[in-house]
Amino acid sequence: MKFTKMQGIGNDYIYVNCFEETVPDPAELARRLSDRHFGIGGDGLILIRPTPNGDAMMDLYNADGSRAKMCGNGIRCVGRYVYERGIARREVLHIDTLSGVKTLRLAVEQGAVRSVEVDMGAPVLEPEQIPVRLSGRQVVDRAVELEGRPFQVTCVSMGNPHCVLFVEDVASLPLEQLGPVFEWNPLFPEGVNTEFVQVVSREELNMRVWERGSGETWACGTGACASLAAAFLCGKAGRKAVVHLRGGDLRIRWEEADGRIYMEGPAEFVFDGEIPL
Repeated sequence: MKFTKMQGIGNDYIYVNCFEETVPDPAELARRLSDRHFGIGGDGLILIRPTPNGDAMMDLYNADGSRAKMCGNGIRCVGRYVYERGIARREVLHIDTLSGVKTLRLAVEQGAVRSVEVDMGAPVLEPEQIPVRLSGRQVVDRAVELEGRPFQVTCVSMGNPHCVLFVEDVASLPLEQLGPVFEWNPLFPEGVNTEFVQVVSREELNMRVWERGSGETWACGTGACASLAAAFLCGKAGRKAVVHLRGGDLRIRWEEADGRIYMEGPAEFVFDGEIPL
């Protein structure tokens, strides 16, 4: 099977062109290939499939084999792959996902994609749609107790569930201890991605993320969008900010006019390869 390794600010996945390849058991393959010691290594497996709903579909499996509906960094890489590998040579692409069709706008110079802006849609704030087992119309700066410890949380869905917490310093955070407290807690019936956010200014956020099914990753595009939304709802930021992640920066804006969040950042090829199934 031929594959391509790509990364969006350090959020790295193994990509397979299913216009040409067949993958019989993607969950098992994701677990095997994502292993950084015995496989190719990555945060998961992304299949680029044909779809009647757009130029291509992004079908995403986390490193543990669980399926995810959406990935902001992954979809930017899908956009670059689709354009540069000739699946659809358009600077505006429509990529199907399990959370709906997303519109991508590519910045192209001399035939190469330099950056990708994704219309991530409107954030979902209703608890039952995120989902999170808490009452009310929204979960904003809510006090909760998990495993006997108090936390202040804001919950948002960007096509996948997010729980955002604000901290004084993300660099010194014991993320490997805190992340699992949230990931599969019964409060989150489908699990959750957890963002720990340090407010630098109203236009600048530092963020680390513990992703459901993958652990700490160097970046999370949907998480950056959820973090900006949470920061705005909590009065800590405006509608536009640069979000600094371990792997690089994303530019996020929440448009007041249409209520949608837009994410812009790079997408990079790492290498192509071939592996026996």
